[in-house]
Amino acid sequence: MTRFDAATPEERQRLFAEAITAHRERGSAFATFEADADASALDADAGETGDADADEPADADDPERAPPWVQFGDGTLNLDCTDAELDALKSVLGEFPAFKIDDLVRPEETEGVNVRVSALADPNRVAQCVERIFREVYDQPESFRAWVGAV
Repeated sequence: MTRFDAATPEERQRLFAEAITAHRERGSAFATFEADADASALDADAGETGDADADEPADADDPERAPPWVQFGDGTLNLDCTDAELDALKSVLGEFPAFKIDDLVRPEETEGVNVRVSALADPNRVAQCVERIFREVYDQPESFRAWVGAV
């Protein structure tokens, strides 16, 4: 891989597909995709005060403000979400019949749920689903920047 971020829907899907291919070729444990922390901070600040402060990045230690992420490994998507986001995820997955929720884990020490989704599809189809998850489940804007955090 030669690039690790993208900011348009087409570029992000190509980035996700390339990262999945690189992950498979390298035999790595997983590939991690993250929304840019600044975009998440802007969304969180705008939701709280109606006025975003672009100089304040998201606090990665605060789960309420940490940027959303999706991991892919061994034919499985892994992500954390709230109950409302889980409903949106189920709606998105309804349009991807080859993708099925395999496991839901609700840790006692935190709110939300960890979701494991079987994603036995080619890299392009997985990339389409990941893009839709960021946009529709995590409510990221069309121009959000995504990063490949690990391959």
